[in-house]
Amino acid sequence: MFRLHLIPYGTKFDIVGKSKYFFSLALFLVVICLSSIAFKGMNYGIDFKGGYIFEVRMPTTPDVQALRNKLGMLELGEVAIQQFGSPEDLMIKLEKSEEGEGQALAIQKVKGALGSGVIYKKVETVGPKVGSELVSNAVKAVTFALIAMLIYIAVRFEWQFGVCAVAALFHDCAIMFGLFSIFPMEFSETSITAVLLTASYSINDTVVIFDRIRENLRRFKKMPLRELINKSLNETLSRTTLTATTTILAVLSLYLFGGKIIAALALPIMIGIMVGTFSSMFVASPLLMFLNIKRTDDKKDIDTHPIPANING
Repeated sequence: MFRLHLIPYGTKFDIVGKSKYFFSLALFLVVICLSSIAFKGMNYGIDFKGGYIFEVRMPTTPDVQALRNKLGMLELGEVAIQQFGSPEDLMIKLEKSEEGEGQALAIQKVKGALGSGVIYKKVETVGPKVGSELVSNAVKAVTFALIAMLIYIAVRFEWQFGVCAVAALFHDCAIMFGLFSIFPMEFSETSITAVLLTASYSINDTVVIFDRIRENLRRFKKMPLRELINKSLNETLSRTTLTATTTILAVLSLYLFGGKIIAALALPIMIGIMVGTFSSMFVASPLLMFLNIKRTDDKKDIDTHPIPANING
């Protein structure tokens, strides 16, 4: 039976030995991202900044780009147009700029630009207060997720494992939020989904590696911790790489063929998978070297049947 191995069997990479380079890179990225958030801020979308939302049915299939240009000429603020359902159904979002018109006049201008024969299914105004509540809820959601994962890892393994896992998750979330500050990527409600998906993917990878480390701690009681962690990382390296590659390929297809709206969600998820894989392998596990992991006092290893490298993948 054919089995795909992106990483050759029996690798012996000294990942822990190079941990200072990985930690330096991780710290550098986190500092850059947090600094950008602090000084530049996030590229908030209309959902957070406030604006107008129209759900309409056009009389004929519209030229979305021409319509976007026409609405942009109204100088009401940033314009976002999404097609949903049939080609005639549109969701139009307009940013409420500080120098913008009053609510009634702005809505009247939009209706005039859309023309006659348009069916308005929904017209809503999103205020800055709602946007600030969304930001607060996003921060709370990520914080509660990190706390829940810390408790889960601490209960399933030991507190040292939980601390390392949450440190890696903080690294992942900081970089993900930083992406929406450094690059021209709009931070909207769906972006929160991308951040939480990254945390979920990362913790799954981390748990698999931690499980192998814990299993090896029971089997090789006299093996030095550095060698044991390296052994565990190398044994799960093929599984981790294959899982990340197949997942990225699946999300890449959504990015290429799913349309503009789905692509805006797929891109940060792809980046998040790479960031989460990096932190699981090169941040969370090597950090265990600096914590006092409990070891049994047995004098003999039970290294009679080495663990096959393809378990857990």
